[in-house]
Amino acid sequence: MSINKTTSMKKKKTATNVLVHVILAILSVIWVLPIVFVILTSLRAEPGSYVSYIIPKEFTLANYQRLFTDKSMINFPRWFMNTFVIACCSCLVATFFVLCVSYVMSRLRFKMRKKFMNIALILGMFPGFMSMIAIYYILKGIGLLETATLKHVALIIVYSGGAGLGFYIVKGFFDTIPRAIDEAAFIDGATKWDVFTKITLPLSKPMIVYTLLTAFMGPWVDYIFAKVILGNDKDAYTIAIGLWQMLEMEYIQKYYTSFYAGCVIISIPIALLFMLTQKYYVESVGGAVKG
Repeated sequence: MSINKTTSMKKKKTATNVLVHVILAILSVIWVLPIVFVILTSLRAEPGSYVSYIIPKEFTLANYQRLFTDKSMINFPRWFMNTFVIACCSCLVATFFVLCVSYVMSRLRFKMRKKFMNIALILGMFPGFMSMIAIYYILKGIGLLETATLKHVALIIVYSGGAGLGFYIVKGFFDTIPRAIDEAAFIDGATKWDVFTKITLPLSKPMIVYTLLTAFMGPWVDYIFAKVILGNDKDAYTIAIGLWQMLEMEYIQKYYTSFYAGCVIISIPIALLFMLTQKYYVESVGGAVKG
């Protein structure tokens, strides 16, 4: 009887595993299909917007070439560099803010600390674009919407200004670092800044990478705030606004396939970042859950 039960359980387990793998395979196909569609459309030689087939009849790289050569109406290289500079500056400033606030909330005890954490948690529940009209008039009042360079500075301030409120995940990671290490450093004469920069940060590489990635991706893909602040200044556009312009009525027939080529190009930096930092990213998620 026990042998039959064991055999039956093994068969059920095998059947369950097969079913799970089938479901995962189907979900994988569903997840990959849009990516395949974007890549195929970016290589399509036939002009025009919508067609009744997915696989192109002819393949070409002219759509990619047009992005960097045809600057009469669509200045893709400039938009790409604008976005790259804004994203890099924003992620550096935002990461510094998040790490500093997280360390303070994790290690220091002061009056109103818990109330501040509760307020930050509540404010984090509201979407940022609720304040975009007020932010626009504040930036306009202090003269940061006069030139393209000032508008980019304004975007960096907007993206990094409220970053400190997102300290909960990094704080949870800092909480897992033993306080005994800090106390031993204090006995040796180290200051809080020394402990933060020479002990805590080197032990927190996974969380630093996680914070850099999330802070970089926000400005890289944002459309709402960028459109509100940059307005109709084409020279100051970021890549999200520029790609959307390709889908406007007067451009869609000519730049539809180039739009997909642009989507492929802007996904490359994010993909490379994840590939290069995958190890630290996984460790950061595990550490954040643990904390």
